[in-house]
Amino acid sequence: MSLAAQLPIAAFLLVGASASIGAGLGLLRLPDLLTRMHAATKPQSVGLLLVLVAVGIRFPTGEVITTLVLIALLQLTTVPVAAHLVGRAAYRTGQVRSEDLYVDELAEALDAAAD
Repeated sequence: MSLAAQLPIAAFLLVGASASIGAGLGLLRLPDLLTRMHAATKPQSVGLLLVLVAVGIRFPTGEVITTLVLIALLQLTTVPVAAHLVGRAAYRTGQVRSEDLYVDELAEALDAAAD
């Protein structure tokens, strides 16, 4: 493989790994549940997608590309849903401080459902 093909692969791998490391550090360092959920979803998903792009460039066969696309779709589908469910459960159990929220639409929905 030529150097011109290896440079984008290395760049995608480095940026993707950096985003994933940033997500891990955010889980350790951020103060509350909502900011930790943000760190667990957004940079981690971007990091994985960049690594998948690097693998796709390195191994451009149909089987590999199909597998990578499936991994990316499942990742982009399941991570936001899981984060939404964790955030909603945390809100209902009192783990989220309401003063940290700019808009509290869930309180309005829960009040309307209780009536």
